[in-house]
Amino acid sequence: QVQLVESGGGLVQAGGSLRLSCAASGRTFSSYAMGWFRQAPGKEREFVGVSWSGNSIYYADSVKGRFTISRDNAKNTVYLQMNSLKPEDTAVYYCAADRRVGVHPEVSAIGYDYWGQGTQVTVSS
Repeated sequence: QVQLVESGGGLVQAGGSLRLSCAASGRTFSSYAMGWFRQAPGKEREFVGVSWSGNSIYYADSVKGRFTISRDNAKNTVYLQMNSLKPEDTAVYYCAADRRVGVHPEVSAIGYDYWGQGTQVTVSS
């Protein structure tokens, strides 16, 4: 069982930056693929990016070049650095953990085993 807790959301102006954190419980954090998703009102949950197998990272085209995923396995934490934010980035952001190997990058939310509670990011124009 893994518990995930996101933090770092807030209100920011367009062009600004935020860094989200996702702290995980459990001793096997380093073996999990850690994904970030987001969900805007009235829309389906959308893949943002995923980190797996140490240094492998994959991003959605909509955030590539603006968002960066990093992880600190010693702290059981994964981060999402968001730069050059746009109003369309406004959403609740979730981190998720996936035990599977050999399937990443997995962009479907269905494949992830554990989810955090989400943190709101609002970008004003």
